[in-house]
Amino acid sequence: MQKLKVGILGGTGMVGQRFVSLLENHPWFEVSCIAASPRSAGMSYGEAVKGRWAMKTAVPGNVGKLIVKKVEGDIDYVADEADFVFSALEMDKEQIRKIEEDYAARDVAVVSNNSAHRWTEDVPMLMPEINPEHVRLIDIQRKNRGWDKGLISVKPNCSIQSYVPVIKALENFEPKRLIITTLQAISGAGKTFEAWPEMEDNVIPLINGEEDKSEKEPMKILGNLRGGKIAMAKKPEISATCIRVPVSDGHMASVDMELREKISKGQFINALNNFENPIAGLKLPSAPKQFIKYFEEDDRPQTKLDRDYERGMGITVGRLREGGLGWKFVAISHNTLRGAAGGAILVAELLRAKGYI
Repeated sequence: MQKLKVGILGGTGMVGQRFVSLLENHPWFEVSCIAASPRSAGMSYGEAVKGRWAMKTAVPGNVGKLIVKKVEGDIDYVADEADFVFSALEMDKEQIRKIEEDYAARDVAVVSNNSAHRWTEDVPMLMPEINPEHVRLIDIQRKNRGWDKGLISVKPNCSIQSYVPVIKALENFEPKRLIITTLQAISGAGKTFEAWPEMEDNVIPLINGEEDKSEKEPMKILGNLRGGKIAMAKKPEISATCIRVPVSDGHMASVDMELREKISKGQFINALNNFENPIAGLKLPSAPKQFIKYFEEDDRPQTKLDRDYERGMGITVGRLREGGLGWKFVAISHNTLRGAAGGAILVAELLRAKGYI
């Protein structure tokens, strides 16, 4: 398979850096261009991120030499240079919507990490193991907009990655209601401890806009493609509290779940362990071999120990116990891998496997 050439919009920010890091030696994709704000444009990528490179590995040599282009001023260049782009833009949502549409209109597939198009009616919001069938919405999108090869697809918010897979695994038992508290890492705000010393020895009980996303985005993901659009799921009802905690990476969710019928602990765990992964046969490079892992130990999963499960692309669950609404548990996902750049790369791999890019 010939590698596809990839552009990264917003490539100098933390999520953009994560894209660069993860795409090094990717078997299907190679980074061919980087676009960012005018203050970085004209510099080599290595120069643009000097002093603020936040990844544990070094800047890949071939990418470090690329000259950074302007996100808005060099659209034609990027469109000629890249088969598709990842969007990691950090700016006004209305501006992001326009930029992503401008690229798609130039026959560039856009796989976005941003929330700007998550509620656009003809844009699929994809978690590949949960709703791969929603890729068919792209056919409708292209017809609506007169696009040939262009498309826009988005991945959902990082806060929901750990518990939506559990809802899906338990769907035969009809989850009715969830009360969720998320304990979210500082990298979810694009920060490190060096850049955000106020977070040391501190907990902030508010993440603006996060609770609304945590409650509503699962309804689109769990919905059905019907009549040319996504019919939103009506259940479960979700009530979320989102808290920022002094952890570098990894979002934990403490969940209280009500099911339509009473089940045993064994049935609950079997549903997780026997989750039928709909993309397993596609052999996508970034897909975890085991999507959901249940820990029997009382003190697992732990953020530091388990956020990197399956290269950060798997979900870990534990502390299952009766009480509250029915069953309580803790789940963890890696927010910048599964929840951000890695999740978007997996979406792109799905789109490639399905012939959309």
